[in-house]
Amino acid sequence: MRKRNESVTVEHERAAAAPAPLDKGCSLRHSLRLPAAADDTGMKRPLGRRYGLWFRLRKLIIWLLGVYIAIPFLVKLCPAIQAKLVFLNFVRVPYFIDLKRPQDQGLNHTCNYYLQPEEDVTIGVWHTVPAALWKNARGKDQLWFEDALGSSHPVILYLHGNAGTRGGDHRVELYKVLSSLGYHVVTFDYRGWGDSIGSPSERGMTYDALHVFDWIKARSGENPVYIWGHSLGTGVATNLVRRLCERETPPDALILESPFTNIREEARSHPFSVIYRYFPGFDWFFLDPITTSGIKFANDENVKYISCSLLILHAEDDPVVPFHLGKKLYNIAATSRSFRDYKVQFVPFHTDLGYRHKYIYRSPELPRILREFLGKSEHEHHH
Repeated sequence: MRKRNESVTVEHERAAAAPAPLDKGCSLRHSLRLPAAADDTGMKRPLGRRYGLWFRLRKLIIWLLGVYIAIPFLVKLCPAIQAKLVFLNFVRVPYFIDLKRPQDQGLNHTCNYYLQPEEDVTIGVWHTVPAALWKNARGKDQLWFEDALGSSHPVILYLHGNAGTRGGDHRVELYKVLSSLGYHVVTFDYRGWGDSIGSPSERGMTYDALHVFDWIKARSGENPVYIWGHSLGTGVATNLVRRLCERETPPDALILESPFTNIREEARSHPFSVIYRYFPGFDWFFLDPITTSGIKFANDENVKYISCSLLILHAEDDPVVPFHLGKKLYNIAATSRSFRDYKVQFVPFHTDLGYRHKYIYRSPELPRILREFLGKSEHEHHH
């Protein structure tokens, strides 16, 4: 049995060692598989994968290019899109807060009101009292807060920028700073922002501010009333103050934080416009629709008709409203005849401080700046 197994093994080895059969042309029969054929198949697979990846990448690039080209035409055909991007009132940050409860944001000395500037328009208002009245304010109703406006403390009407609400974090922190310095702070959400009812527009925002200003003046007696606008709120502020000066009821001072010259120049400089700034016809596609929507916020024109003291605050590292626009606005105001009897001051904040667009409230110099400026703000003549 062992011999038989050995013979079978020997025959198998011989068969394996025997040369492959040749046909008449002395070539290997076609049934023989060469290793080269396997190598070719192996090479085709990675080449196929690479080609498929390039094909998908090319499709993605073409699709993105199509979207990039289509957006300007879409904006041009629907100017309301550009208006939405200017206001950003649909961006509510922080989202999960109850604007009826300012105490949830650490404002225990603040009352929430609702005013009605026009029919079908309701705006939410916060009134924060000065630090000296904090203890007395706890648990008090709206009537007490309204009466408190007549106490011997100045009032600041704060006009916030686009996006968010009156409960935005940086805004709340500013209210606290101003309150600690002895000011009443009255702020509100324009129609269409926060819990305020109505559709946003430049005219509507300005009218809301006028209504709140008149509401304050009816209760504040002889106390000074200052207007503070931030970012887009500077456009509302100069619209308001121009109108007040035209009717000869100017505020005691105007403070502009991170202002621009006009909305066209700001839109051209905004980070959102970077990818289209050099697009052929940029003004026609993107800026003209803003004007078509009735949005101008022409600070550079308004300051020529304003007659009250003006303070401009701007951080050099502001990424939203470039520093040079605030400086340009100051230069226009400083040479305007309307300010010849009033103080005009520009305060820059160095890049190293990192205050950017909305953190000037952190400056330890801010109390001194306000004290020195507002202490000399009323009808200061240059002699």
